[in-house]
Amino acid sequence: MSIASIPVRRRALQARIGGVAVGGDAPVVVQSMTNTDTADVASTVKQVAQLWRAGSELVRLTVNNAEAAAAVPRIRDKLAMMGVEVPLIGDFHYNGHTLLTDEPAAAQALAKYRINPGNVGFGRKRDTQFATLIEFAIRYAKPVRIGANWGSLDQDLAARLMDENAQRAVPWDATAVLREALIRSALDSAQRAVELGLAPENIVLSCKVSGVQDLIAVYRDLAARCDFPLHLGLTEAGMGSKGIVASTAALAVLLQEGIGDTIRISLTPEPEESRTREVIVAQELLQTMGLRAFTPQVTACPGCGRTTSTFFQHLAKTVQEHVREQMPRWKITNPGAENLTLAVMGCIVNGPGESRHANIGISLPGTGEAPTAPVFIDGQKAATLRGENIAQEFITLIDDYVQRTYRAGTGD
Repeated sequence: MSIASIPVRRRALQARIGGVAVGGDAPVVVQSMTNTDTADVASTVKQVAQLWRAGSELVRLTVNNAEAAAAVPRIRDKLAMMGVEVPLIGDFHYNGHTLLTDEPAAAQALAKYRINPGNVGFGRKRDTQFATLIEFAIRYAKPVRIGANWGSLDQDLAARLMDENAQRAVPWDATAVLREALIRSALDSAQRAVELGLAPENIVLSCKVSGVQDLIAVYRDLAARCDFPLHLGLTEAGMGSKGIVASTAALAVLLQEGIGDTIRISLTPEPEESRTREVIVAQELLQTMGLRAFTPQVTACPGCGRTTSTFFQHLAKTVQEHVREQMPRWKITNPGAENLTLAVMGCIVNGPGESRHANIGISLPGTGEAPTAPVFIDGQKAATLRGENIAQEFITLIDDYVQRTYRAGTGD
């Protein structure tokens, strides 16, 4: 991707969440969330570690009762003993003010608090309970994400804006009013937090909805009206390809416009599927857009009547799994390996050309072609593979290239 096609990032304040910079000129950060019972320390520690190893840079936990709040410091300590230094975010709804008051150790252990202005409190209690959470953030120097959500919108605010809308000469449609209520909920809460003494650079905002066009409209408006870092994500994106496509369609538009400082892909996991899928999708979105590099990218053809053998499909899968498995080690021993490009092609039509464009590419024989597989390294033919060990020999060429090209301390 050319430099000219990489979106210019919107200017925003910069928050620090643990050791992670969010906003300003920092890269877009990948966030995820556990789905374990937070009070189950062992299961939660295991899942956080899995998400971190997959590349999640921030991990959010549900903190919904006294047992979950009491577990937070133990979770953080066990992760530290494992060498997993990922910032933990506490997700609070309804009773966060009580939980942090009763468990101040949790308030200290968390790197950030997420507050939903739609359910932080109701009636006269709303302002007091919101203020209590902000006071804890100030006391322990913690940033706060004020996260409004379409599904838990402040009903008093929504009703007030509906009444105001009815007085307009040309009323807005109901959806536009609800979008405005969502944005106002976040912005008004942020302003209240600043009035209470929370530094503006310690505030992150989000306004999540489940529709693609609504999300784009909300965040364009929100970005134009504030300087706070913004967390992007469809809420309840869905399962499988639906969730991936919907999230990508919405976030890609916003990211291309320079909007967004952290992202989460809120996939519903398939039964028995790893929670890490949402991390991988977020990374691939940022990497295919040229915004970040996380792991070597594998270009592979889709196959056609020229490629009746499935060998190239198996090889592409093997290569992709291999480089992702190796990346945690390469990140330390071979920094820069995440920028490696690979190609696994199935016949002579585009195979040699695509292979030459990649750092390392292989063009496998299609139907009726000679049973040889030329390998190209940095545009030059470097080897020809044959026989039963093509996959292992190609993997060896990749590993050798990484060791030779990306050496710690070389600056490559």
